Amino acid sequence: MSGDPIMVELEGVWKVYRMGKLEYPALKGVTLTVRRGEMLAIMGPSGSGKSTLLNIIGALDRPTRGRVVVDGEELSKLDDYALARFRRRTVGFVFQTFNLIPRLTALENVEVPMVAEGLSREERRKRALELLRLVGLEDKYANRPNELSGGEQQRVAIARALANNPKLILADEPTGNLDVRNKLAIMQLLGELNRQRGVTIIVVTHDPEIARRCERVVYLRDGRIEGEGL
Repeated sequence: MSGDPIMVELEGVWKVYRMGKLEYPALKGVTLTVRRGEMLAIMGPSGSGKSTLLNIIGALDRPTRGRVVVDGEELSKLDDYALARFRRRTVGFVFQTFNLIPRLTALENVEVPMVAEGLSREERRKRALELLRLVGLEDKYANRPNELSGGEQQRVAIARALANNPKLILADEPTGNLDVRNKLAIMQLLGELNRQRGVTIIVVTHDPEIARRCERVVYLRDGRIEGEGL
C-alpha cells in the first residue's frame, strides 16, 4: 500500500444534499488524483464545493455516488468504526477556526487525538511536547487557547493534527483568520512538514498568495473542477 504513488483518488464523485423535495448538488462528478508527498491547493468561490470535497476525502462525509480511495482504502467499503479509525490514523485536520478545547492547555489539546490510540499519559505528553517544539511553541505548553494569539492557536492546531503521525493533512482555510505575517508563517510551517516529513497536504483556500505556495492548484466552480495550474 505504501508503495503506491497515489495518496488520494476520486472518480466521478457526486454529493447531493436533500432538503424536503429539493436537491442541492454540492459536487458534480469530481475526478481528482493527488500524489503522495504532494502539496495541493483547492481554490474556488464560496459555495463551489471546496469544503465538501475536503470532508469527503477526510471521511467526515460520504459521497452520494462515486469512488473515493485514500491511502489504498476505498472509503465506501468501510463501516463507521473503520472510518473513525481511518480518520484517527491517516488524516490530520486543520480548520480556519482552530477548534481547540478552551479549558485544556496547549499540551493537552495536542494530546487529545492520542487518547483513543491507547498511548500512556507519559507517551502522550512526550509526543505532544515534541510536536509543540516542532511548531515553535514548547514554551507555551501550559497556556490555554485564550492566552495564545491566533497564529499560536493555529500552530497548536497543526501540532494536534500531527499527533498520530498522519500521512495526509487536510487544511480548510487554515490562514483565514490570521494577519499577513501569521498567514505566511503558517504556510511556511506546512511547507516544511511537506518537504521534510513527506506529508501529503491539501489546502482549501480563496487566497492566491497561499495557493502560490503549493505545488499545484485545482480550481473548483459550481461543484466541478474547472481547471488546474501552478
